[in-house]
Amino acid sequence: MSERTRDHNLNSIPTWVPPYAVRYLAHTEKGVSIRELARHSKCHASTIMRQIRRVESRRDDPLIDAALAALSARVSPTKPPLSATETIGMDGHAVDPPASDETLDAAALEVLTGLSHSGAILAVAQDLDKAVVMREGLNGQSERTAVTDRAVAEAMALKDWISCKSGGRVARYVITPQGRAALQRLVARRENSATGFQEAQAKFETQPQARQVGRVRFHSSEGPMAVLARRRDKDGTPYLSRELVRAGERLREDFELAHLEPGLAQDWSHFLAPTQTVKSSRSPASGPATARARVTAALETLGDGLSDVVLRCCCHMDGMEATEKHLGWPARSGKVVLRIALTRLAEHYRNCDPEVGDLIW
Repeated sequence: MSERTRDHNLNSIPTWVPPYAVRYLAHTEKGVSIRELARHSKCHASTIMRQIRRVESRRDDPLIDAALAALSARVSPTKPPLSATETIGMDGHAVDPPASDETLDAAALEVLTGLSHSGAILAVAQDLDKAVVMREGLNGQSERTAVTDRAVAEAMALKDWISCKSGGRVARYVITPQGRAALQRLVARRENSATGFQEAQAKFETQPQARQVGRVRFHSSEGPMAVLARRRDKDGTPYLSRELVRAGERLREDFELAHLEPGLAQDWSHFLAPTQTVKSSRSPASGPATARARVTAALETLGDGLSDVVLRCCCHMDGMEATEKHLGWPARSGKVVLRIALTRLAEHYRNCDPEVGDLIW
């Protein structure tokens, strides 16, 4: 029996609602005592109290307040609304019903992908039912990359996938570390579903390592390139410069685009074999085919060894320790090789696009 079922018939709310929000609703809408919630959750009462206070303090965020108002109406359907036909949030906006689990998973993938780019924001206006992902384009003008329902944005805010950067009539939200981890899980789930790999995780662990390459490309942890970008050398300069990070992100973008064609599961495993010669597969076609050609050209330019480390660390998001162990390198040597590989990758992109070589397409 699930926790939300035990907690006084709260199984009517979607399963995406975080446990701390479920407990908050049980306490505020159903009148369940903190001690009873603690017994159900098998934790101390002070833990439940901190969770409830935290949720209450976050209701200053208009998206979170609207999400909780919609869930409250779902939990207490007999509770009289503030108007004859609708529920109103703190910002005066009519609160829509909460997003369903299916709607959230499908829409969040597009929104989080757009927000994962540098400088991207989610703009939410008080008087609009839609939220828009905006990003600065190549010409310096803001461009729209995704649009979603306000209910989806509310769910993402309640789950800590996005956080409010600035308020006002048009609130601006940015992706959080939890949102990036959720994006990795959603992308891996989509690819596994597209390629027909929906078996239990334990079944994958029994397969040979060579057969697992390319199936699940993202892990729940943050990639090594992002970790190294935050570190600094002894003189205070970033270990990975902005240009190197952009080069790695551009390769990952093309790597992602190369897998968007329906029914396609591109196999890059031949780039992970240092002793094997790689032949080019460039194609003049557009879309995923062009992205595959760009990835192939970049990996060929890097050559043996360097192509392996960028493919594992930037595309597959393998950890640095796992990469070093797989390649038989000494500890803490992988970051040095990765910086060399990214330097050569950035030079490759500058040669391909001399006018905009340091920009991500």
